[in-house]
Formats: sequence, structure tokens, C-alpha cells
Amino acid sequence: MNVSGARADILSAVRRALGPAPVGLAEDFAAIARGYAAGGSLDASQRVALFADRLVHYDVGVHHTDATGLPRTVGEVCAARGKRQLVVPDGFPSEIIPQTVAAVRDTRLSYEDLDRCEGVLTLATVAIALTGTIVLTHGPGEGRRAATLIPDYHLCVVRADQIVETVPEAFRQLGASPPALITTISGPSATADIEMIRVRGVHGPRTLDVVLVGTGDQGPGTRQVRA
Repeated sequence: MNVSGARADILSAVRRALGPAPVGLAEDFAAIARGYAAGGSLDASQRVALFADRLVHYDVGVHHTDATGLPRTVGEVCAARGKRQLVVPDGFPSEIIPQTVAAVRDTRLSYEDLDRCEGVLTLATVAIALTGTIVLTHGPGEGRRAATLIPDYHLCVVRADQIVETVPEAFRQLGASPPALITTISGPSATADIEMIRVRGVHGPRTLDVVLVGTGDQGPGTRQVRA
């Protein structure tokens, strides 16, 4: 079942049932005062630096490389984590997968199989520097939602040109594309109970690594990980 297509069909049916929007509604909406920052002022290298800093604050492993060094970096990250095989979604570029890592294609693996796997390797749609958030729309190379939530480890590849500064910029970019299921990731999954005991891995992967590609003066092979 195509979840994104079904969602679009349902929303279209709702719009038809509601009929034309009241006259002036769009103008009224546009006239609403918006005091928040709708855009950023940082340049590309500053956005990358801010995004990396937010990720490190969230205890995410951050790894810098260029396009030519991407397969090597992915291999090094997997070796450091002791990962020998990862689930890889449809549409993920095969040239990125190093020979040292066995790719397990997600041919609708069961939840049990996903739970037993060593982790998942995906791309992303957009990233938000200010909040340190990765946004997935589960298109080619990003996989279905279950594959990014059930495994205990997630390795995500993010290009520098996918990083925007603010949340409104990200949503404008998402709004320009067809409707899709959206998953936002801000660090490894963690929660705390009433006694404020922090527990990882309750709602998603316990460990998250991000490989930033084309990050300018950071240089290939540079790594930032919070101590």
C-alpha cells in the first residue's frame, strides 16, 4: 500500500466535500501577523556548523566528508560501531555502500526482522540547523517509517545543500512537494519517566550517526562526537 498516495486521496476527498473556500479566507490567512523568524541569515558553512553543533549536543555521532570519500566514511563509521550489515531501503545509491558492509535490502522485512538487524542506512529530505533536526519523507533512499524506527541504530547521510537554517524554511520546502508522511528526528530516541530517569531507544533508534557530505572547510574524515 502506498501510504503517501492514500493520504493524498483522502485529503482530496475532504477538500471536495468541504467545497470552495470562503471568499477572502486566503487573504485573511495571509494577513495574520507572524512575529517569528521565517528565514535565516547564515551562509552555507555556518548552517553546517550550527547543525553539527546541535547534533553533538544531542549525543549524535557527526562525521564530515566529501562526495568522493563518502563510501570510505560510511565504512569507517560502521567499523567503529561494530556494524557489519545494515538494512538499506529501495533507492539508496549502491555506490555509497562500502564493500565492508553487507546491505540487507528492505523487501518488506517483518518487524521482527527489523528488530534483529544491526541498523539502517538512509538518506534524508531536509535538515534544520537551528533545531538539529533531520526530516524524512520516506521517499527513495529513505525507506518506510518502520525501518527507521524499529532498528536500534540509524546511520543517515545528509548533504550540506539539504540543510536550511529555520523550521519555516524547511516547511516551505516540504510544502512545495507532494504530500508525504514526515518523520522528524532530533537526536537518538530518548525519554524520561516521572523520576526523570533518562531511557534511550524507547520510540526509535538508541544510537544515531550522521554523515555530512560536502561540508566545506570541515574536510573529509573529520569527526565530531560529544564526549
